[in-house]
Amino acid sequence: MYARMDIEQARFNMVEQQIRPWEVLDQQVLDLLFRVRREEFVLPQYRALAFADMEIPIGHGEKMLAPKLEARMLQELAPASGDRILEVGTGSGYMTALLASMGGHVYSVDIVPEFTQAAGAKFAAHGITNITLEAGDAARGWDRHAPYDAIVLTGSVPLPPDSMQKSLKPGGRLLAVVGEPPVMEARLITCVAAGACNSVVLFETCIAPLRNAPQPGRFVF
Repeated sequence: MYARMDIEQARFNMVEQQIRPWEVLDQQVLDLLFRVRREEFVLPQYRALAFADMEIPIGHGEKMLAPKLEARMLQELAPASGDRILEVGTGSGYMTALLASMGGHVYSVDIVPEFTQAAGAKFAAHGITNITLEAGDAARGWDRHAPYDAIVLTGSVPLPPDSMQKSLKPGGRLLAVVGEPPVMEARLITCVAAGACNSVVLFETCIAPLRNAPQPGRFVF
């Protein structure tokens, strides 16, 4: 009983001390952070760190994003109940579950098949059925279920991904962390009409790169 209460207190502290001060004020997002249990998506040996303001290793050299970043990305993307969403980088599956709780259907792709398998088991255990998991390299786009209402990249890219912008419906949004360490910025790119997008810089951050992300051409002297 006490352990459960301690977990709920830690979850409450995460929301009130990390996430809300980071300008995450959307009540739907905040409520979701209490419903979708983050600790169940963390490897057992790191469960004590589930609510800490840090990135948590998930294996294969990858890490789970910090809670405040996941929450802020979710708020900025603002999935709606009928949205068809592409997530590039399933990872732990936690962000996938959050997206599925707000959106219509999530297509989540990861280059590491073990992540896809582990996430699938968690979703089945929780009765989450509006997620399609696929193993593959979506760093240059994933047109299989396009067009999308929303796309989110859980790893950074050096340049805004042009191929993914083309996969958006008019009115569709792409959330990506763009740049190279140590300077990166989260951007929300909105498709305003076929072939036309506008981009808004949301905030600065720095996260690990998306594997195989297209690199800018380098000048050779």
